[in-house]
Amino acid sequence: MSIAAEHLEKLRTLPDRLKAMLTGQDTAIDLVAERLQHGELGLTVPGRPKASFLFLGPTGVGKTELTLRFTEDLLGPDRVVRLDMSEYQTADRLGLLLGTADEPGRIAEGFDACAGCGTLLFDEIEKAHPRVLDVLLQLLDAARLTTGRNRVLDFSAWYVVLTSNIGAQRIMTLRKSKYETMERLVRQDAQRELRPEIFARITLTVVFNKLDYEAQCAIASGLVEKECRTLAGLGYRVSPEPSVQGIVVSRGYHERLGARPMRDAAELLVRNALARELLRGGDGSGRLLPHSDGMKLHLNPAAS
Repeated sequence: MSIAAEHLEKLRTLPDRLKAMLTGQDTAIDLVAERLQHGELGLTVPGRPKASFLFLGPTGVGKTELTLRFTEDLLGPDRVVRLDMSEYQTADRLGLLLGTADEPGRIAEGFDACAGCGTLLFDEIEKAHPRVLDVLLQLLDAARLTTGRNRVLDFSAWYVVLTSNIGAQRIMTLRKSKYETMERLVRQDAQRELRPEIFARITLTVVFNKLDYEAQCAIASGLVEKECRTLAGLGYRVSPEPSVQGIVVSRGYHERLGARPMRDAAELLVRNALARELLRGGDGSGRLLPHSDGMKLHLNPAAS
């Protein structure tokens, strides 16, 4: 198998790129990146997906985000077929997933849209009906899936990711424990709740850390920068001062829910500041600063 030097370099530097995109999960990224490198080098078991992962950890710590990031980095944009298992908790929902005589099904639709390769993401797998898990076992075992129209889909060029919040409460109570201790106990929780056949077929199980305060502060800065880039695409030049991080953290830090409340706080605070400036007749450009009330942000046009 001949691999271009440019692609080899991309694979070598994959862990560093993923760590730059995702804060606080270096151990998880190193483990996942190894298997991704195997998959891209063709070092996989014939007749199986390129790799299959079970991501365990609390909500908002980056399980889905890592999936989206590595897929876009390696395979390109819009190549994740995301399936929320809370929508498939009853047997009658299987037709929506696999298709019927009248409908192709969500998996087949995603498979066709990705044109040959992608990542199949089963979010919150513990919520799926047992018949959905039967489908998953076929997929993990033979990289094939038969739709409701008897069409056989080949997933040997795909990655498969399962996410679960199993063990999240234990992670919160073990915040001062070593990663190895926490990982072992969370794995035990998952093995009690999920079918053993799943574990036998998964390439790698990864336990994600809870995001501590320092990690969430770093995330806050990145989220503000991202929001300002989004606004730049709308024609608004907003430049944040480093000091705005403290306001975002004070409004968005949540020990249990991870980065999601921080993302919402960053979006709301930045856009509120922009909206107030626009309503005053400004052009929406300036320096983003903490407001004097300590609760919101202020866009200063004089400092643009």
